[in-house]
Amino acid sequence: MYSPRLLDHFQNPRNLGELLPPAIVVEVSNPICGDILRLSAAFENERVTDARYQTRGCTASIACGSALTELLIGKTRADIARLQSSDIETAVDGLTAESKHAAVLCVDAARRLTSS
Repeated sequence: MYSPRLLDHFQNPRNLGELLPPAIVVEVSNPICGDILRLSAAFENERVTDARYQTRGCTASIACGSALTELLIGKTRADIARLQSSDIETAVDGLTAESKHAAVLCVDAARRLTSS
């Protein structure tokens, strides 16, 4: 059902936790499934230098949050604004139809970073 890469991100999540200020912290939720993603990112010269996340949700949401933090590091705000759910799906080698909400949750959080 899940790809080996997605399962690796779930079983060995990268960048768990939260960064201290002056990092930007955002929180998004999916009211239908109840998943919550809290994302924090530190910027230097308009580039993400570090990112952390905390997720309360399904296997896919935990894995996608991990993959998201890896995608964010080194990106500019403009790069983040162009992030698509398909980028998250690719980073975990695909999602089932019922798990695609996890990638959308990640993109929602990333976009909120750019407006903070």
